[in-house]
Amino acid sequence: VLGKAVHSLSRIGDELYLEPLEDGLSLRTVNSSRSAYACFLFAPLFFQQYQAAPPGQEALRCKILMKSFLSVFRSLAMVEKTVERCCISLNGRSSRLVVQLHCKYGVRKTHNLAFQDCESLQAVFDPASCSHVLRAPARVLGEAVQPFPPALAEVTLGIGSGHRVILRSYLEEEADSAVKAMVTEMSIGEEDFQQLQAQEGVAITFCLKEFRGLLSFAESANLSLSIHFDAPGRPAIFAVKDSLLDGHFVLATMSESDLHSPELHRLAPPLQAPSTPHLDDFASDDMDSYMIAMETTGDGEGSRAVPSMSLSPGHQPPSSPGPYSEDNETEPSTEPGTPPPKKVGAGHGDSGGRRGRSGLQNSLCFLCSLSVPLAVLWLHPGPRTLPSRPQPCAG
Repeated sequence: VLGKAVHSLSRIGDELYLEPLEDGLSLRTVNSSRSAYACFLFAPLFFQQYQAAPPGQEALRCKILMKSFLSVFRSLAMVEKTVERCCISLNGRSSRLVVQLHCKYGVRKTHNLAFQDCESLQAVFDPASCSHVLRAPARVLGEAVQPFPPALAEVTLGIGSGHRVILRSYLEEEADSAVKAMVTEMSIGEEDFQQLQAQEGVAITFCLKEFRGLLSFAESANLSLSIHFDAPGRPAIFAVKDSLLDGHFVLATMSESDLHSPELHRLAPPLQAPSTPHLDDFASDDMDSYMIAMETTGDGEGSRAVPSMSLSPGHQPPSSPGPYSEDNETEPSTEPGTPPPKKVGAGHGDSGGRRGRSGLQNSLCFLCSLSVPLAVLWLHPGPRTLPSRPQPCAG
């Protein structure tokens, strides 16, 4: 389960923040454009043995490269088949995260991963404050997004007639009537949802890659997925909850002024649209209650919050009013009758580099924390059935 959670987080950020807490082990990440934030909290009962920090010492907070930690759980099938238990320890003296895999037949694999001391990464959000809530088994939502192509960046979720939940692909080319774009749309009945508290006509557009990452984890753990959202432009919260773990993904959504397609406006009538002028795709997000905050802890003192600067349109550099405009970048001109040029993203964890128009663009301050605690975790992987390999056709 821990390995699957790391795989889910790897779809968002390039750095993994580990923080042993009294409430459990916290794993967090955020993408480079601050448009997506994810966290998992594993309760102490999830582990066979859990110790946040030695008595009298402060818990160590650190960050490591996602690729380094992901290499330990690269093959989930092999880990579940051969690993009997896993021990994770943090050593502040050597700045190493030690992961020991105790395998069958007495084989022991040890991974020494370098980490950096850092402050706590925390996004302030409240799912209870959202006016629209959807909850359904992850299997239902997973089957609904399966027909969408892997290269699709955004998807629109809306409530249609008869309280049917509509999932529709969002394409930049769809706004141009001269371009013929293929659109995929899936409809889910109200009876398939455990909870559906949303009015007809509301719709939000968010990143599909990060959503699929959480869906894959929830499906493997057989959990229900809750979606909390407000008007377009406000962050959407995707949550999974169990007695032993708690997971939250906070994704930025596109504002109403960016939904140019008439078909999308059919699902998304004006809903408390912000009155600020359009500067960038996600620049008008109301992030007052969703700011990324950093907590600092002094030696021998309690934790205190570092003030965070909220993203306001007045501090944004000017940009072109078209969708997916980027700062300090000029769009090449096009000739009449020709489709608009494609933009190639260069980001790793931000859906093709197009997450720069983010509602979670608050700056993070990485400060050093000099403490030498030790955390020990023991894990027991569960069995997993491998899918059968298809046989080649004869003749």
